[in-house]
Amino acid sequence: MDYKVNYITPEIKLSCYEGKLFRTEAAFDDHLLVWLISGETKIILADESFVLGAGNTFLIPRNQLATIINYPKDGLPHKAVAMHLSTEKLREFYDHKHIKSQVQVSKIISFDKHPLLESCLASLIPYFEMQENFPENIASLKINEAINILRTIDENIDSILNNFDEPGKIDLSDFMEKNFMFNMSLAKFGYLTGRSLTTFKRDFHKNFNMTPQRWLTKKRLELAHYQLAEKNRKPIDIYYEIGFENLSHFSYAFKKHFGYAPTRLTRQ
Repeated sequence: MDYKVNYITPEIKLSCYEGKLFRTEAAFDDHLLVWLISGETKIILADESFVLGAGNTFLIPRNQLATIINYPKDGLPHKAVAMHLSTEKLREFYDHKHIKSQVQVSKIISFDKHPLLESCLASLIPYFEMQENFPENIASLKINEAINILRTIDENIDSILNNFDEPGKIDLSDFMEKNFMFNMSLAKFGYLTGRSLTTFKRDFHKNFNMTPQRWLTKKRLELAHYQLAEKNRKPIDIYYEIGFENLSHFSYAFKKHFGYAPTRLTRQ
């Protein structure tokens, strides 16, 4: 099997991937703290991208829309320790600290190869070999240790970790124009724009005069055409970045929309 994941608790895992690449769309319910042991991770946001290598530790804030692509590198698998910082655990941590919540800025935060974070997450590796259940009290201690280290090395981290607000109702057109390439469910798009699924569909049709599915496909194919024709990229390198699950589906949809295969632009 190319992909293996080993949980010591529902909140702490070690993942290992040996295939060509592993792609996922993210808008996690929890903040995710990741220490990359080997391999490479590319994170694509609406307006910027990050490439993170072995030794990097980074935080993906909750509800951050992103495409995450994990690659093996230098003959080594993509291997990472990931810790979920759940709202429940963070509420417990901040309960008696009386820190004023601030506006959250959702961006990927990289801590480079910080020794405190690396030692905290590296200390978990022996526990993945345990046959018996990992003690819950030790898991809580390790999560609290990680939170304390984050607060020590980043004075602004409380504005993210201590913010428990749910997404409010925002401008639908602006949000969708910036985030159409992320392959999220309509319910998730609705949640991130502060709407129920029914309200999202109603407001969407009012803004764009077509269904979300048709509009999303159209926008993704137009972006693909630009990447192929103007940036000289190949279909195999872009289909997963613009919201398609596989190359054959992308090629079929592209030809149906434009009347010719995407490889025609590549040959030109």
